[in-house]
Amino acid sequence: MDDNASIRKVLALVLEHNGFEVVMASNVNDALKLIGTQTFDVLLSDLQMPNAGDGLTVVSAMRHSNPKAVTLILSGYPEMKAAATAILLQTDEVLTKPITAENLVETIRSRLKLDTHEARPIESVATILARETQPTIDAWLARVDQEGDILSIPMDHAQRSAYLPQLFRDLVFRLQKPLPLGTRALVSHSAAAHGIKRRDQGYTPAMLVEESRMLQVSIFQTLEHNLSSVNFNLLLGDVMAIADEVDSQLAQQMASYVLESKMDGKGIAA
Repeated sequence: MDDNASIRKVLALVLEHNGFEVVMASNVNDALKLIGTQTFDVLLSDLQMPNAGDGLTVVSAMRHSNPKAVTLILSGYPEMKAAATAILLQTDEVLTKPITAENLVETIRSRLKLDTHEARPIESVATILARETQPTIDAWLARVDQEGDILSIPMDHAQRSAYLPQLFRDLVFRLQKPLPLGTRALVSHSAAAHGIKRRDQGYTPAMLVEESRMLQVSIFQTLEHNLSSVNFNLLLGDVMAIADEVDSQLAQQMASYVLESKMDGKGIAA
């Protein structure tokens, strides 16, 4: 698959001359239609179709539709093999352009001969976070343990992370039932209660913000550790939903924190 017609024709002629049956696609939509309606042994795609990373969308679709297919990405950037960890986890091999016809054919044939090529599981971000909730909380606690300001409020791990299981349940629900773009995030009564509790425990607003920032880092690190199985077709939207949900819950925590302070007449320390 390539958006350059002349390159597509040359590649097709080379592969057909070497005994392969070739079906060409000029763009992502055409490729996705073919993947959804036919079975293929090999996918060969440019990384940019025409946008950066479009090839990865097609690879992810092939992984989902036909997990045993060999997937090869063509890239014009020599450093891609060392830098593109996510691509390498989803793709069998990244081929740097220009590549000779002999090398391309040999790579395809050698990959097809491999008996160890196993189907890779494809999971939604919601499934990954539901499964990895406790490890993600543990990673967050490890970060908190290195934050001196937050540690000035003494409590054990169970007390400090008590609100997180419900937050993860809210987050998984949000990912399973996406909101239309621009829709206000759902109201979380547990977030509001947490803001009041953190105030009673002696937290400052700045501490609440820092805890939330470290939570997002921990969540995205969990996704990074599971890139080999994540569904890339939905990844961008899910990442945006995660950021929006965590920020929304922080805003609700802050609102209840401020309201409680006003009600009892106490000032807020930043």
